[in-house]
Amino acid sequence: MPEIVQDRNAKGRELRDVVVQTIQSLMTMDDRVVALEADLGGASHFTKIGESNPLRFVQCGISEANMMGVAAGMSSEGFKPYVHTFSPFATRRAFDQIYLSGAYACNTINIYGSDPGFTVGPNGGTHTSWEDVALMRTIPGAVVVDAADDVQMEWVIREFSKIDGIHYVRANRKAVRNVYAHGSVFELGHGVVVRPGSDVLVISAGQLVSEALDAADLLALEGVNVEVIDMFTIKPLDADLVLAEMEGKEAVITFENHGVIGGLGSAVAEVLAESGRGASFRRHGVTERFGQVGTPAFLQKEYGLESSDLVDDIRKMLAQES
Repeated sequence: MPEIVQDRNAKGRELRDVVVQTIQSLMTMDDRVVALEADLGGASHFTKIGESNPLRFVQCGISEANMMGVAAGMSSEGFKPYVHTFSPFATRRAFDQIYLSGAYACNTINIYGSDPGFTVGPNGGTHTSWEDVALMRTIPGAVVVDAADDVQMEWVIREFSKIDGIHYVRANRKAVRNVYAHGSVFELGHGVVVRPGSDVLVISAGQLVSEALDAADLLALEGVNVEVIDMFTIKPLDADLVLAEMEGKEAVITFENHGVIGGLGSAVAEVLAESGRGASFRRHGVTERFGQVGTPAFLQKEYGLESSDLVDDIRKMLAQES
């Protein structure tokens, strides 16, 4: 079982460095592992892979769709490609190539889509993705992950090397707050109860797991016992955990750095609707908006994705139930 850290304010390693170092480690053990980049090697630090393993690194330039095609072709020849670009270019821009050259052709592509949602910062609206999870969920057999911290990210990158297919992980490039202790082990398709609780169930993923835990701390001062699940694998979703942990709760709410359409909230809503079980449910995410320029802190506040925003939503839900 994953071990939860005590000091949640401490930040871990930069996630981009975790990805690079893990791929480099995999390369020492498996000569089929290769890396591809779309002219963002400085941003992703993938240039370090090019320096350490020049014959197993492909710089594809600003041509993301072509990069996915190259990765698919390399997979068809027995390689295990890892690719990086910013999340909208890794999904929205290259979707057809991932779907057809990748999934439909039974090839393997391990995709790191960086800086999703508010973490995009000053790169602005064209580089913002509120829809990447929604897109990737539609691909048959795809695995879709939102990594909470550096420990989980390292595990995910290693785990992707063991399985075939389309695998997508979204995460910040920079360091984020710790959730898990080093050495923690996870299981794809299984969420983690990071905080037990009896009154309200919060299901979150990625960087917002830390914010959800902050919200639980604040509500505990008001006598509200909040449970938090890290649903880091959004597809396949851990439906059994959702249904088991919703029992006896006054309210269930999802909290994600993504649009409310097609993301974690939609996935959980589908489970609840098909189960036929009643529950006060709400999706907390971004509704009908595009991205904009700003610091990550400004954007997180602007789009209502701070712990205080989640607290307000839970208060409203409980007031309606009383």
